[in-house]
Amino acid sequence: MKVLVVGGAGYIGSITNSELKKANFETVVFDSLENGHKWAIKNTKLIRGNLLNIDEIKNALKSEKPDGVIHFAAYIEAGESMIDPAKYYRNNIIGSLNLLDAMVQTNANNLVFSSTAAVYGNPKRIPIAEKSPKKPTNCYGETKLAVEKMIKWFHKIHNINYVTLRYFNASGATIDGSLGEAHQPESHIIPIFLTHILQERDFAIFGDDYNTPDGTCVRDYIHVNDLASAHILALKALLSKQNHKINTAYNVGTGKGYSNKEIAEKIIQITKTKNSYQIEPRRSGDPDELVANSNKIKQVLNWSPKHSDLETIITTAFRWHNKYNTA
Repeated sequence: MKVLVVGGAGYIGSITNSELKKANFETVVFDSLENGHKWAIKNTKLIRGNLLNIDEIKNALKSEKPDGVIHFAAYIEAGESMIDPAKYYRNNIIGSLNLLDAMVQTNANNLVFSSTAAVYGNPKRIPIAEKSPKKPTNCYGETKLAVEKMIKWFHKIHNINYVTLRYFNASGATIDGSLGEAHQPESHIIPIFLTHILQERDFAIFGDDYNTPDGTCVRDYIHVNDLASAHILALKALLSKQNHKINTAYNVGTGKGYSNKEIAEKIIQITKTKNSYQIEPRRSGDPDELVANSNKIKQVLNWSPKHSDLETIITTAFRWHNKYNTA
């Protein structure tokens, strides 16, 4: 079975690509390399292209004839989306529309979509179930929600089967130490803290006036290997036409939340650093608390997180960043 991994040279895409190959899928990566890395997809065919050019993705689908498509390609920074919304609407929505249009034109009809917990905004109930209201508090979440809706209509009108995965906070590096986060600039809390520690600098927590027990944001952290396994299970459900499992959305998280202060203290403990942190003003668009109810994916796709304890997440990330920053 062949899979076209769109945005497959990025953090989650490259690790999922690696796990797909271990599961005996043939993979081809379609990526602009704007934020991805060629070294992260060694021994994988790369088609360099941009979803904003519909001919490039249509030609890739036509030539490769994949059995399934996994769509990771998007801008993902919530804070930046509140500064430059046009960038996010253009890339995330038009790019995804071009992919869907190209899939219809080339008779590709199985899609796993990378969505986000940001579609929920500030939820009224924690943990968050898939049926919770969708009220994004930033443009990034709004673009992902718009794509989710487009996919539903392309399913109804053009019979594209799909699984949408709403990630909570993807984190950590591969268990074998081969791949991890390499964003430039980095904007995620764990790699930012670790990079500062490796550079022997103090780091910042943005905001301590949120409606949470210690005043800092609370997030549900999911190890990237566990996230990759969710994609593979979703893809297998699509390819085997298990209709009761597909054409729906799943949360992918652990159900346990950690505050930014708790993350900082755990990192200080694991790394034995002498560095500390200071509080700076909050960023626009950050919800107070995002913690997943993942019962649906556990029950329907038989998924369970195996590496998402905080110790493993931070230890694998620290090992990776130590290697990556040194290199």
